[in-house]
Amino acid sequence: MSPDFAVRGWCPGALRPMASGDGLVVRLRLPAGRLSSETAHAIADLSRRYGNGLIDLSARANLQLRGVRPEAHPPLIAALQALALLDPTPEAEARRNILVTPYIYSDDISARIAADLAARLSASDAPDLPGKFGFAVDCGGGRPVLGAAPADIRIEATPAGPICRAEGLSMGRPVSVETAAGAALDLARWFIAAGGVQGHRGRMAALIARGVLPPEDWRRAPAAPSRPVPPPGPCAEGFLIAPEFGRLSADALDALAALGPLRLTPWRMVLIAGARAIPDLGRALNERLIRDPADPRLRVSVCPGAPECPQARAATRDLARALAPMVPAGRGLHVSGCAKGCAHPAPEALTLTATAPDRFDLIVAGRAADSPIRRGLRPAALLADPRLLTHS
Repeated sequence: MSPDFAVRGWCPGALRPMASGDGLVVRLRLPAGRLSSETAHAIADLSRRYGNGLIDLSARANLQLRGVRPEAHPPLIAALQALALLDPTPEAEARRNILVTPYIYSDDISARIAADLAARLSASDAPDLPGKFGFAVDCGGGRPVLGAAPADIRIEATPAGPICRAEGLSMGRPVSVETAAGAALDLARWFIAAGGVQGHRGRMAALIARGVLPPEDWRRAPAAPSRPVPPPGPCAEGFLIAPEFGRLSADALDALAALGPLRLTPWRMVLIAGARAIPDLGRALNERLIRDPADPRLRVSVCPGAPECPQARAATRDLARALAPMVPAGRGLHVSGCAKGCAHPAPEALTLTATAPDRFDLIVAGRAADSPIRRGLRPAALLADPRLLTHS
């Protein structure tokens, strides 16, 4: 399939937003992915005042305010500054690409390490890393929980203590709370020196896959297997709820914030700290906030689609919602507005890639840009014949 998209090679921020079909996308990299109720209410208000009231959860546990008008960006930035949610410069913001476990253990070393790492990444001598290069801080409990989330350098728990390792390797270097952040930056500098950066792009796993390995000191402590991604519902630290396709309205964020402090996850779920159950939030919110682990929409990944994304060839969300009950149990469906596949870059059992406003190609066991087994499928045909999605 020929490319029908532009690879930007960077992610939006607050100081450097990205233009989309519905306005500017303003991404908030929240410290440790944690939100007090007061801050969450304030963000919901800003989304209504300066954007279109829609907020997306990213795969790196960030919030993305959508539909921000260009003339509204300066007052939005001033409001975010007052909430202490901004970095000093766009460069520092881009480097602070840190994913933190939503689970808090007795010593909360993940938050401490993440704060140290954030401070070091804001320093003038911090390494100049590619725009999508990221860190995961996943300590405590003896086993990591973020193994399925994207990262290039991981500081994570093992039964013997935390290690720092390169993505793509199953071994790492033992670290402590005091040395972890420095070790992560040392590994980042090795990545640059080893030729991992290609233009403005480059990922650690790709470098490792080329057979370029860090020194043996980085390969002497085994990593622990990651815990599986949890389902929505009650958990040890509260209640996990899954906004449909990772999207919150400002009203939904207000409703969740009223239930307790929030922690963002890379699973496009929100952890409501301390909650044991979710009350009736009204029909409109109940339908869009998934709490049933058997809900078929959890098997579907979907991008914003047209007209929100200017690169999308077709609308995606209504089709994804309608197809969800038809997806066979144990399989996943990715509905992508173009061949870029932003919502699910990894291979999926079933992928529908838009090629025109009313045409989709079907890919089996692949990515959005891979060769399809069927071309030019109309949404009506897909909805009328579920057998199309059982093809293997």
